[in-house]
Amino acid sequence: MNVAIQNANLLEDAAGARVIGEDEFFATRKMSLTIAEPLTPEDMTVQAMDDASPTKWHLAHTTWFFETFILTPHVNGYRPFDDAFTYCFNSYYETVGPRHARPKRGLLTRPTADEVFAYRQYVDDALRELFASGDAAKPSIATLLELGRAHEQQHQELMLSDILALFAKNPLRPHYRSGQTQAPDARTPVMNWRMYEGGMADIGHAGDGFAFDNEGPRHQTFVQPFRIADRLVTNGEWLEFMADGGYRTATLWLADGWSVVQRDAWQAPLYWEERDGAWMQMTLDGLLAIDPGAPVVHVSYYEADAFARWAGKRLPTEFEWELASRDAGGPVNTLGSGALRPLPAGAGEGLMQMQGDVWQWTMSSYQPYPRFRPAKGAVGEYNGKFMVSQQILRGASCVTPDGHSRTTYRNFFYPWQRWQFAGLRLADDAR
Repeated sequence: MNVAIQNANLLEDAAGARVIGEDEFFATRKMSLTIAEPLTPEDMTVQAMDDASPTKWHLAHTTWFFETFILTPHVNGYRPFDDAFTYCFNSYYETVGPRHARPKRGLLTRPTADEVFAYRQYVDDALRELFASGDAAKPSIATLLELGRAHEQQHQELMLSDILALFAKNPLRPHYRSGQTQAPDARTPVMNWRMYEGGMADIGHAGDGFAFDNEGPRHQTFVQPFRIADRLVTNGEWLEFMADGGYRTATLWLADGWSVVQRDAWQAPLYWEERDGAWMQMTLDGLLAIDPGAPVVHVSYYEADAFARWAGKRLPTEFEWELASRDAGGPVNTLGSGALRPLPAGAGEGLMQMQGDVWQWTMSSYQPYPRFRPAKGAVGEYNGKFMVSQQILRGASCVTPDGHSRTTYRNFFYPWQRWQFAGLRLADDAR
C-alpha cells in the first residue's frame, strides 16, 4: 500500500479544505444502501453490459475508495477487511495495482451481497472512529473525504442508470419501484430563445467549495455571440424527427454516428419500444407510455447532433452552456424530487431545466483547460487520463444526487453511449 500512502499524502498541505460534517458524510453513505434496498441479491450481481456494473460492485468499490485512500494510509493499525477486495473492486487505478476486468464484473458472484454489506459496515465503523478522533478535520483527510463523498454520489447515479439497463433487458420488464405512475403530458411549452452577446467569459470553477480537478483552472475564453433554447428538446419533438426519417437520413449524421446507426439498427432512443403502433419507454417505474412533453432521454451524442442538424440548429459549446447557466430558473428535478425520470418543463423565469432532468450533450470534446495539471499518482488518475475521444455533458439529471452538480461540472462520455440519462438543448449562432 505504499503507493496509496504516497498519493494520499499528496494533499497533506491542501489549504482551505472543507471539513465535512459526520451526519452529511454518512447521509451519502446511507443513500447508496437506500438505492440498493428494492433489489434482490440476484439483481445486485448481474451486469447488463460492458459499460455498466453490478450494484454490488458499486457498493463495494465506493467503500474500497475510502479504505484505500484514507483508512489504510492515515489510520495507524487499520487492517483491511479482505486483501482480495483490492483486486476485485479497484476500478481503473493502475498505480494501485491489478484489478478484475470491467466487462467481467458480473462474474463476481463471490463475495456475496451479504459480504459486501459487511464490508461497508466495517469501513463505516472505522470512518466513524476517524471522525470521533478529530482527524477527519486534517486538510489531507478532509480533502479526500470530500472527494470520496462526491465519488460515491457519482456512483449513485451510475447505480440507477445500470439498474435501468439491467431491468430493460429482462423480458419481465420489472419495476425498480411500484406505484409511481404519471399521466403523459401532451403540453409542450413554446421553445423560446435567449440571446447572448458573447465576448470574453470567465470559465471554470472559481475555487469556492468542492469541484473536481477537471473543472479548473478558471480561465478566460472568447465566446462568439449565440442564442440558446430556454428548454430541453422533448419526446414529442423527437417523434417528429423519427417520423421525418431522422434515423434513415445519412446526411444528418456524422460519419461515425451513421456507422453506429447502421451497425446497431437504431430506430429510436434507447429503451423505446413500439407496441400496437404506440411508443413506450422503459423507466425505473417499468414500461410506460411516452410522455410527449417530457425531455427526450437516453440518446447518444451522435443522435443529439443529428437532431440538431435536422432542426436547423446545433448543440451549444460547453462554454456557451456555462455562460448561459447563470440565468437558470424554474424548478430542479434531481434525485431528491423522487421522480426518477425527466419531467415536462415547468413555469419559471430564465432558462429552464439547466440543472436536473437530463444531462445535456454539448459539441465540446473533453479536453483539459489551459494550465490543467493532474495530481501525481493514483489520485491524478481520477479524470485527467480520460481527456480524449469523449464529449462533454453539462447540467445534471433526474437521478443526480441533490447538490452534486454545479454550473462548472464537466461530465463526459463516449459519443455512442446512451444508457446514461442524457438529452439535449439546442443552440444557434446569433442572427
